[in-house]
Amino acid sequence: MADFDQVSTAADITQNAFGPIDIWVNDAFSSVFAPFDEITPEEYRRTTEVSYLGFVYGTRAALDRMKPRNHGTIVQVGSALAYRGIPLQSAYCGAKHAIQGFTESLRCELLHDHSRVHITMVQLPAVNTPQFSWVLSRLPRRPQPVPPIYQPELAARAIIRAADHPQRREYWVGASTTATLIPTRLRQGSSIAISPEPAIARKQTEQPANPDQPTNLWQPADDVVDYGAHGRFSGEAHNADPQVWASQHHGLLARAATLTGVMAVRAAWRHHRR
Repeated sequence: MADFDQVSTAADITQNAFGPIDIWVNDAFSSVFAPFDEITPEEYRRTTEVSYLGFVYGTRAALDRMKPRNHGTIVQVGSALAYRGIPLQSAYCGAKHAIQGFTESLRCELLHDHSRVHITMVQLPAVNTPQFSWVLSRLPRRPQPVPPIYQPELAARAIIRAADHPQRREYWVGASTTATLIPTRLRQGSSIAISPEPAIARKQTEQPANPDQPTNLWQPADDVVDYGAHGRFSGEAHNADPQVWASQHHGLLARAATLTGVMAVRAAWRHHRR
């Protein structure tokens, strides 16, 4: 994903084998778990090439094939950290913020052109994937996602939903994502303090770091061993969240709330008349 020519070639191979591309999902990333001043410039550049420019290159490859047909959907897999930065993940947070701004800009252009190519973004919570076993880490203890943690199947279902209903600007997945983004939206333009000690502690387990842990920053970590879709936290990861259903059916909930309000007003009026 860090090489546009390879991305474009992959798109051509896919299209030749299966026909026109209808849906393109950008999801690839790598990162470094470390304080900012312990990440080398070369590592920062590589993270940005994969985790931000990979989305740019993927989007360009998809648009080059979708715009001539005036049809297609691009889904950007984002994160609650596209709006909120946390300690020890400056490279990742920077990439997700960049993807958010890039996607907003492109979406405006597509709307201006009345294009039938759609782009949407899915903001994910902490997900139990193998990333915490292969992302380059300089932390003294083994890294972990900040709880609550969700299984990757929940994220996958949300991405499929977004691909089927791409007219929405973005989807929020998980109660923790909503809890992060609503205060950020309400307090835009003002600083939101993050207590550094708990945030840093919650990014690590009590287990010491594994000195032999593979890293996928410069090359794939699963070229020999297939790590599967799940990480080390299945025992505490959630398979479902009521917020996901609510996010996907907010129109129905709004109508139900309106109906409830109308019924309450009518009941109050009847009581007043009596």
